[in-house]
Amino acid sequence: MSETPVITVDIVSDVVCPWCIIGYKKLEKAMAQFEGKARFELAWHAFELNPSMPPEGQSINEHMAQKYGATPEQSQANRERLRSAGNDLDFEFRYHEDMRMVNTFDAHRLLHWAGETGKQTALKLALFKAHFTDGKDVSDHQALIDVAVSVGLDETRARDLLATDMYAADVRAVEAEWQDRFITGVPAFIFNKKFMVPGAQDAEVFANIIENKLLQKAA
Repeated sequence: MSETPVITVDIVSDVVCPWCIIGYKKLEKAMAQFEGKARFELAWHAFELNPSMPPEGQSINEHMAQKYGATPEQSQANRERLRSAGNDLDFEFRYHEDMRMVNTFDAHRLLHWAGETGKQTALKLALFKAHFTDGKDVSDHQALIDVAVSVGLDETRARDLLATDMYAADVRAVEAEWQDRFITGVPAFIFNKKFMVPGAQDAEVFANIIENKLLQKAA
């Protein structure tokens, strides 16, 4: 009996990127179609949508107007579209007027550490939920520690990590590496280090790549 092929998926994303969680949920639907046919190994890589965001963050309405030129009406329409897409994928977006865009560098440092413990995907999904569903400030150290503990990571280690610059150089190196590979927007999904899929594509798109570009070559 032949061994089940392993497919690696590198995901470049930010925890405050709504299309990143939507893209992942669609990938998840695609991967479920290959249960028993393939085994997937996921790795998440840092990308900051707003690397210069100050510690106090910025009102989401102000941010959308300043960065994208979006009117309040356009921002509201986009949020409704995201809510609808999330509902279809069993993920809840709870946007509110007081929501803020925050700096995510420390969240990425925690994720880098979680990658060494086997809990990276669990932490990433918990951070998406914390930001978009629970309205938590994912730049706040105590909030980050609480999320880390919720997925089984060590509280003392998480606290010590955030109190220092641990993994800062590693995260900067990862960000630079993907920028050098011309990743300028997220999400980006890279299958088996070869096939890059940009954006939150439909599950059928991911499934087609897995079936026709990866599994057929492995057969």
